[in-house]
Amino acid sequence: MRGIRTARCAGFLLSLFSASLLHGQKPADKPLPDIRQLMTEVAEHQKQVEKLREDYTYTAQTVTQDLDSKGQVKKTETGEFEEFFVHGRLIWRRIKKDGKPLDGEEQQKETERVTKAVEKAENPKSEEKEEENELHLVKLLEIVDASQPRRENFRGRATIVCDFVGRKDAKAHGLGEDLFKKLRGTVWIDEADREVTRLEATFYDNVRIGGGLLANIQKGTYLTFDQAKINGEIWLPIDSEGTLDARLMVFKGIRQHIVEHDSNYQRFHVEALQNKDVKVVTDKKP
Repeated sequence: MRGIRTARCAGFLLSLFSASLLHGQKPADKPLPDIRQLMTEVAEHQKQVEKLREDYTYTAQTVTQDLDSKGQVKKTETGEFEEFFVHGRLIWRRIKKDGKPLDGEEQQKETERVTKAVEKAENPKSEEKEEENELHLVKLLEIVDASQPRRENFRGRATIVCDFVGRKDAKAHGLGEDLFKKLRGTVWIDEADREVTRLEATFYDNVRIGGGLLANIQKGTYLTFDQAKINGEIWLPIDSEGTLDARLMVFKGIRQHIVEHDSNYQRFHVEALQNKDVKVVTDKKP
């Protein structure tokens, strides 16, 4: 009897030990997707996001710090804006400056400026040239080469992380795409939704605009960009941060650190009223 008990006990302990080993083992990772196919899918999803985001308005809060040559803060400005898109064009209305609401005259000027911006955005011909000079995430995804894919758990979700660098031989259409050719960085992609959840990028070389006569963006200028799933239905920007070290028109140097937080996303539509006034009407339910 004693031998039987000992055998049973040994068998029980062996089963516990085996179960413990199996529990401690990680399941084999599934193969990573083809990197080129992944970036193509992400770019296509981002195109859809840029269409759907025109149904939303949101609040942008910014902090802009002017820096001296040693990186010390000389001046800080804060702003709060109501922002939305019309035919792909970002339209913004200032609500507060340095924590203070605009006065009546300032509000009127903002209304007039926003109305003109909306009218201009609704005229495709006037926007074609300016569109080429804008920075779009879709264009960035299409003009870089990605490498070294790996998996991470990022903000509680399965994420594929890739390094990227702008293709020097890529055919650029406008200033925006030309700038992307001088970027390198890392992008975090939500594996399930195929959406960019975070991007970090740095200019690895000086960028001369107009041969350096218009502007010269210095090597090391960087930016970060974060998106999140809003209302469980659409990925939209939530945070961005960057430094700008540049010289304009040869004479004026600019060194700034800029932080923006986007929140309060709501569905909306734009009403054009009499007297050339534009009003953003928020739907009752987001």
